[in-house]
Amino acid sequence: MNETAPTSDATPAPEAPGRTNDPERTKADIVEVAMREFSEKGLAGARIDLIVESMRTSKRMIYYYFGSKEGLYVAVLEEAYRRMRQIESQLHLEDLEPEDALRKLVAFTVDYQLAHPEFIRLVMNENMHRGEYLRESAVIGRLNLPAIEGLRKVLERGRQQGVFRDGIDAIDLHMSISALSVFNVANRHTFSLIFQRDMESEPALAARRDSIVEMIVRFVRR
Repeated sequence: MNETAPTSDATPAPEAPGRTNDPERTKADIVEVAMREFSEKGLAGARIDLIVESMRTSKRMIYYYFGSKEGLYVAVLEEAYRRMRQIESQLHLEDLEPEDALRKLVAFTVDYQLAHPEFIRLVMNENMHRGEYLRESAVIGRLNLPAIEGLRKVLERGRQQGVFRDGIDAIDLHMSISALSVFNVANRHTFSLIFQRDMESEPALAARRDSIVEMIVRFVRR
């Protein structure tokens, strides 16, 4: 059941935003707190009341900005992707030789996923919903398109220089990079327990990152 704003016989005026001189900052703060709540408990387990208690705001203000619990959840998903893509866009891959650019991109992805497990939990949770809520986003496609286009340009430069082989699909490669990076975080505890292997020390993390980078690079090399 959707958790939407409470109604009454007399609809109150939307005075909530007047309580702050910076509505965008308020929205960003709400999303920040909500990201922790949704990533830890999922959509079903998250509680708007706990988000309200964690910051100086009201439930009415949250509903005014986001419409519903589900609307806030979609905003959190968008922000999670936006943060990753924003940093990714600053890698300046176009300034590097194709193989160096690919190595930098893969290493960044591995490191980012490791440093932001909340992103992985959010994505895994939304996949349990079969993308139902992310489908409602009007911006998610635009947020992720530059990542694919940037990878496609790296592959094309490498192909033109004769260092990468033909026929590598950018989306397929992006999926492979993501899969290796996500597994590195999502399954590390069970994998470490089952195989009695340390996956949390700095040397182990660095070795695993280097291994993932090498696998991807060797896959695309001519």
